[in-house]
Amino acid sequence: MMASTFQDNCISVINGAPSKAVFFLFDLLDNFLCIVFRFLDQVMEEKLESCHCNNPQETAEFSGCEFLSDHQHLSETLYRRRNIFRQTGFLRFARKLPEITKKIGIATFLRNFLFPEKMKKVPREVANRWSDCGCKNCVSWTNNDKLNVIVKQPSVSPDLLMSNKPVENVIFIHGFLASSSYWTNTVFKHLPETTEKTNYRFFAVDLLGFGDSPKPRDCQYSLQEHVEMIEKSVILPNNLTSFHVVAHSMGCIVAVALAAKFSSSVKSVALVAPPYFGDKEGASCDALDVIAEKKLWPPTSFFSAMMAWYEHIARGVCFVVCKHHRTWEKIIKIITWRSKLPMAITELTKHTHQSSWHSMHNVLCGGAKFTDKHLESLIDSGVKISVVQGDKDAVVPIDCLWNMKAKFPEVEVEVIAGTDHSSVIMSRK
Repeated sequence: MMASTFQDNCISVINGAPSKAVFFLFDLLDNFLCIVFRFLDQVMEEKLESCHCNNPQETAEFSGCEFLSDHQHLSETLYRRRNIFRQTGFLRFARKLPEITKKIGIATFLRNFLFPEKMKKVPREVANRWSDCGCKNCVSWTNNDKLNVIVKQPSVSPDLLMSNKPVENVIFIHGFLASSSYWTNTVFKHLPETTEKTNYRFFAVDLLGFGDSPKPRDCQYSLQEHVEMIEKSVILPNNLTSFHVVAHSMGCIVAVALAAKFSSSVKSVALVAPPYFGDKEGASCDALDVIAEKKLWPPTSFFSAMMAWYEHIARGVCFVVCKHHRTWEKIIKIITWRSKLPMAITELTKHTHQSSWHSMHNVLCGGAKFTDKHLESLIDSGVKISVVQGDKDAVVPIDCLWNMKAKFPEVEVEVIAGTDHSSVIMSRK
């Protein structure tokens, strides 16, 4: 008991003044990296990539101004993230940087000096940004405009085949920074090779921007775009007139939106550790505060806060880790003496900063304001909704489950003892 109290006191101290000091420095670093990346974008690609450091009403030159005409699908957390240096106008110099470098000709000079061969070529839009990985595997999606979908259909017994029972389709949707392998390496492994009572067909999708699915650089990765891509890649090509949906974490928000759109076709929805924050004013900002609370301990919370609150620090991390993933994979193989790495490690880098950043804000945070409406639509249609969560989940608070149950008593809930955000699926058979 005393050891537990001492540990709690230590964590409280770490997440106090030291935490505020670290994130104060991050505020400064993120603003500095904004200037650096804007300059490098101009040198490397002759264009400025949009960022969300300024209010879209003030930045007509940014593509982020699309927020004005399509704000219902984008999250206010993109522009309303608290940053003391941004709020005091620290970025005024950054806004003038493109004009200054263009007048002086610094960017053009550096581009001619560093990349003379590029100046001889006709400029064209490339699939990946200079800060993203351009290896063959990472850009293989350019030959396809649909999501990567893994399909498994167990064989059926002769009696079942003769009965002409309709196929029960199940769509599996993964969570943040994951892929279809989250399901294929867990649930799919334990599926029977032959079924005698029900004819099943299982679809595990890589969400837009993750795994082997397309990662377009001009996409906002909104909740609507995620749903439309699943419709385009799974439902329409396979002519699904009835189906079930199973989802984990961020995928639960996509799953509920997808099911609400096809409420007359959905039979059931199973949600594992769903982030739920209710439909109230400021729900998106509340979601960001809860999912990515600014604190140093535990390390997972610190990493989440750093990647969610700081756009340019997150881009820097993606540049170091994701762009150079092949190097890191070789290092890890040498250290661990493994010839093949676990799928969880290799899949972790299968995204771009654009896809992860916008999915985090536009789905995890921005999707919060739509969840109640979607759940109401499903309940009105008589769709069965089941929710499962581990009692030791440190990523999505267990309160999310009970708040959903309180708001929608029709939802069936189950708490799995001794499991956390991932092991609630991975440790079960």
